[in-house]
Amino acid sequence: MCYGVATAPRGYPRGVIRIGTSGWRYPEWRDGFYRGVPQRLWLSHLASHVGTIEINSSFYRLQPPAYYRKWAAETPEGFVFAVKGPKLVTHNKRLRHVEDVLKTFTDTLALGSKQGPVIWQLPPSLRFDAALVGDFLAMLPPGRHAFEPRHESFRTDAYFDLLRAHNVAHVVSDAPTFPCIEAVTADFAYIRLHGHDELYISSYDDEQIDEWARKIHDWDRDTYVYFDNTMHGAAPRNALSLMARSTSPARR
Repeated sequence: MCYGVATAPRGYPRGVIRIGTSGWRYPEWRDGFYRGVPQRLWLSHLASHVGTIEINSSFYRLQPPAYYRKWAAETPEGFVFAVKGPKLVTHNKRLRHVEDVLKTFTDTLALGSKQGPVIWQLPPSLRFDAALVGDFLAMLPPGRHAFEPRHESFRTDAYFDLLRAHNVAHVVSDAPTFPCIEAVTADFAYIRLHGHDELYISSYDDEQIDEWARKIHDWDRDTYVYFDNTMHGAAPRNALSLMARSTSPARR
């Protein structure tokens, strides 16, 4: 489990808990969660069971607006997508000189009311630099944004204070290969569960699921949770298990 270094501020109303998976196009799920479901219906099938999904393809290359409109049309009323920011911003340019790329990326998003947070996943080699992070946060367009650093140097109040100043969520990430820093820095929380023991593989047991449900309950705000332990098909099972243990005033 994560170890907290910054407690969640109190005073926010209990929000909507949205739980889902990181992506949906996994051949490994074909004989399990997608058994008997044609590939063209995988998104709508998953979206009928969970309340949110992360779009991962946007990390690797810009997606045309028509794709976003298609995905939105295939999901039910009240569904929300998170969108992964392009690695051109985070990994290639490493947050520097990204104004034009940010605008181009933002202009492609065509999810309408189904637009959720944009997540910015940083490379493990990128260390915390207060000036660099502050400048990048100031450039972000309106909307909800979440920041997932993967270097231990981000475990500092200077980083948390920057996120709070811009109402950007720190991504609480559970994985065996990079730091799990538990900090809630915005009026919403964002969790990525990559597999506690084996990255992208291991399933979460009942005790671990219960612990995450307790944390979500205690944070008292809108919360987005994505299972990224996708390689052996655990993600949708774990998402449904956490949904059963979590409470929300709206559709999960």
